[in-house]
Amino acid sequence: MTWTQAYYPFGNLYVSALIAAIPVVVLLGALAFFHIRAHIAALLGLASALLIAILAYKMPASMAVAAALNGAAYGLFPIGWIVLNAIFVYDITVSTGKFEVVKQTIAGLASDRRIQVLLIGFSFGAFIEGAAGFGTPVAICAAMLIGLGFQPLAAAGLSLIGNTAPVAFGALASPIIALAKVTNLPIEKLSAMVGRQLPFFSLIIPFWLVWAMAGFDGMIEVWPACLVAGVFFAIPQYLVSNFHGPWLVDIISALVSIGATYILLKFWQPKRTFRFPGESAGTLEKHEIPSPREARLAWMPWIILSIFVFAWGVPAVKAFFNGVSNPTFAIPFLDKMVLRAPPVVAKPTAEAAAFSFNWISATGTSLLLSGIVSGLLLGLKPGQLLKTYLLTLKRVRFSLLTIAAMLALGFTTRFSGSDATMGLAFASTGHLFPFFSALLGWLGVALTGSDTSSNVLFGNLQQVTAQQVGISPILAAATNSSGGVMGKMIDAQSIVVAGVATGQQGGEGDILRYVFFHSLALACLVGVLVYLQAYYFQGMVVQ
Repeated sequence: MTWTQAYYPFGNLYVSALIAAIPVVVLLGALAFFHIRAHIAALLGLASALLIAILAYKMPASMAVAAALNGAAYGLFPIGWIVLNAIFVYDITVSTGKFEVVKQTIAGLASDRRIQVLLIGFSFGAFIEGAAGFGTPVAICAAMLIGLGFQPLAAAGLSLIGNTAPVAFGALASPIIALAKVTNLPIEKLSAMVGRQLPFFSLIIPFWLVWAMAGFDGMIEVWPACLVAGVFFAIPQYLVSNFHGPWLVDIISALVSIGATYILLKFWQPKRTFRFPGESAGTLEKHEIPSPREARLAWMPWIILSIFVFAWGVPAVKAFFNGVSNPTFAIPFLDKMVLRAPPVVAKPTAEAAAFSFNWISATGTSLLLSGIVSGLLLGLKPGQLLKTYLLTLKRVRFSLLTIAAMLALGFTTRFSGSDATMGLAFASTGHLFPFFSALLGWLGVALTGSDTSSNVLFGNLQQVTAQQVGISPILAAATNSSGGVMGKMIDAQSIVVAGVATGQQGGEGDILRYVFFHSLALACLVGVLVYLQAYYFQGMVVQ
């Protein structure tokens, strides 16, 4: 038996879109305004999504429950697996005392908090995003900033803001690869088009990041560092995406940005050292300078992590590991039983639903191995490693439940078609569609937690609508990915990951309020850029 999605359950598109938005309103409202703990808010959102899927969209209950279970499984693996093992690596460095040395080496390079957030929250985070994606950079960078002495809310919020510009090319270009697959548009043209949009924001984000933390005057004081970090990320981002391809864009751009900022700091330092309120000068500056050997030993876990994560992301390596073990299970009552219908797709298409337990090739496994190898090299015994891991698991147990519930909600809205209803409401804006095209991508990532998933969900809809309103399908499809990156900082999955990494379980609403304005404002700026490209600067559009 199959079931075909219906996108206008109440006859009117906009009424249907309002009903479809109820689970999102319940989830975000519970977090932001009622201060309900994240796992409870996620379960409330999931319950409302199931009710709307079954009662409003007439989805068979067995299919709705199967979709939710599929999402929960995906939330635990691979997403929860990444979070758990990223925090495990961090806990090892803390328990061995090596993170204190990491703090000293960063403070020796730049004791100014603004420079630290540029190096870690923007440049290093972009490297991890390029290699792994799927929440890894937020987990790692937020944990590192906490260890450096950042307040938990600032560490979480700044990591989320910094993890924007690289997202479209994250995980070795997974979002662009998925976009090309669902739209049948050339991957090199999609890569080039995204590479003609995001570099503007790669230049802006460092300034925006510091402004969010230190205010406008504080940002002006370190404008050379913001400019260097941004320019030397944006230029490689444009060049690699347009003249090579999408796969190594973030990794190359991040390394160039880190190197350029490091060189700048050898010749320039801000006149005033920025500190948080109540933070004494001694907190940052009165420390022993670690020896080169101590510094190498302290940074070893992070170097090993970067090497493992990069290696696991190489397509040939991933394909080899998948060949060793990649059991895949079709989801009963769901696999190829839900039909997506026009205008979301050109013709009715059966939705595949499978769970892949690719435990060897999963990014989280590379993080686990990084922790084990690092712990042994740092002198921990196997029993100590196991104890550390169990303590990490205990610390994140409720967050794993939250992630599972969040993904269950996302999968329920996807398979019921309610998210497509919201997408169609954006797509009905006619001449203004280029602007709302970016907001559609933003909505997709906010709902699904993934630029890749948003591209799968809305990529074809963007292409079809672009043809109807008379703009470039390549521009609209690419915009789904470019606009989507700004939704990454408010998606529930990222909020929970940031909360786990900074010990703010229960404070997810505060994190959401911290970043929501930044997310929406930047998404609107992407929309303005795309509108100008569509009608006034058409020479920028890839043909």
